[in-house]
Formats: sequence, structure tokens, C-alpha cells
Amino acid sequence: MDGSRESEGDPGQEREADQPDGRWLLLIHRIPPRPDYFRVKVRRRLARMGAVALKNSVYLLPSTEESREDFEWLVREIREDGGEAVVCEGSFVAGITDVEVEAMFEAELEELDTGESAKAERVERGRTWVTRSGVHVDRMASAWLIRRWIDPAAKFRFVAGRTHRAEAGELRFDMYEGEYTHEGGRCTFEVLLERFGLRDRALKRIAEVVHDIDCKDDRYGREETAGIALLVKGVAAGHAADEARLEQSAVVWEGLYAHYRRARG
Repeated sequence: MDGSRESEGDPGQEREADQPDGRWLLLIHRIPPRPDYFRVKVRRRLARMGAVALKNSVYLLPSTEESREDFEWLVREIREDGGEAVVCEGSFVAGITDVEVEAMFEAELEELDTGESAKAERVERGRTWVTRSGVHVDRMASAWLIRRWIDPAAKFRFVAGRTHRAEAGELRFDMYEGEYTHEGGRCTFEVLLERFGLRDRALKRIAEVVHDIDCKDDRYGREETAGIALLVKGVAAGHAADEARLEQSAVVWEGLYAHYRRARG
């Protein structure tokens, strides 16, 4: 029926001449049974990448630089949370054909088209977003992200951290017990990207810069991070008012976003 079965005597002989080696990336993982949210989180991340499940713990993406980055980022998270994961590259010679794999991706894309908007969180326009006063890198960047992509009419309020008592209807970010704050080693900016389904590669690169400045762990090591850290320090030093810090730092994030978009182009 398919080419893989006809070539059982010599699996490589019937491979199509234009079939490149390393066409697919496979992520193979082993996740501890507890806690339950860990497995759910990984499954959700893979779904948002558009990866398809080849086996229970084997997921597949086309071999591109973007896919490689997505998988490598997830491998780091899995390992940090106590699991194991590897990424390998290859092509199929038996058991499944490229046509069948492509059909799996087509089905996944159809599901994403109909279901992704439902999975990503949405908020009513013009909400009040609350965070700690004295905003710095993660709060500056997160406020820019909120106004730019999540809630263009957002209003911001700045409070005294742990002593603040939540009021009805407000959304708290980057603060104690906030609706959107650090999770599992990720900064608030990263959490907002995931929860609202923002998959723009330029935003992901900004998230890496924000993470390394805010978490001080050099996880991503982008060469521009040190310069952005100095710019953010300058904004904080030059403006005591939080609204002024948001306004001035927005110029930094807009410029960085434009740089990454241009680099991709």
C-alpha cells in the first residue's frame, strides 16, 4: 500500500529522491505522575506550538528554526520541573509516510483554527490592572504587553504589594497572589504570553530578555539583554512616577519589538 511496506527488503532504496534528511523534529519526554498540573501544562504548551502526538510521549514538528526553539524552550522547562526530555531530528523510512504525517498536521491546524481562540484567555476591554508601585522591568514590559495586545483600553493602578486587598473586578499582575504573576520559574511577561495565546516570535524573544533581567539567571543569554537592562535602569532612575515609567519604557519595548520583527524578515 504505502512506500514503506513495499521497501521492507531495503528501507532506504525506495525513499523519494527529493526527501531531505532531518525533515522532522521529535520531542520525547518522560514526566513524573505528580503533580498533575505539570503534565497538563506540558500538553497545553505542545498544543499551542501545533505539535502532533506520534506516540504517548513523542511529539512531532517540522524541522525549522522556529520549531527547534519551541522544543528547546520546552525541554528546559520539563527538566527544571523534574522531568526528562530530548529533541532529535530525522525522517521516516518505515511504519508511517510523510503524507500521513502531513495529514496529521492538517488535522491539528484545523483544530487550532477552531479551538485556539477558545483556549486562550480573553478579558473585557478597559479593565483595571493592578500591580506593585515602583515598577521595574517585568511590570514595565507586562504593562506594555497588556496595552498593546491584551487590553488596549487598560487602566493601571499601583499599590503597596502584599498589604493590598484585592477589589472586585480588578486584575493583578506581577504581585503576591495576582491573577497573572510568576509561575514555575517564568516571569510575569512569559506567563501573560502563554495564558493569552500570544505566539509572536518577536514577543517570545522579548520575553527571554525580560526573564533574564528579572530572574537574574541568564537562562537565554541574548547579547542585547545587558543593554536593555541599562535602559530600564535609566527609565527607573529618571522617573519616580509609575505612569511615567510605563510611558517611557514603552518606547524601549516598541523598539525592541521592531528590531526582532525586522530580524525575522
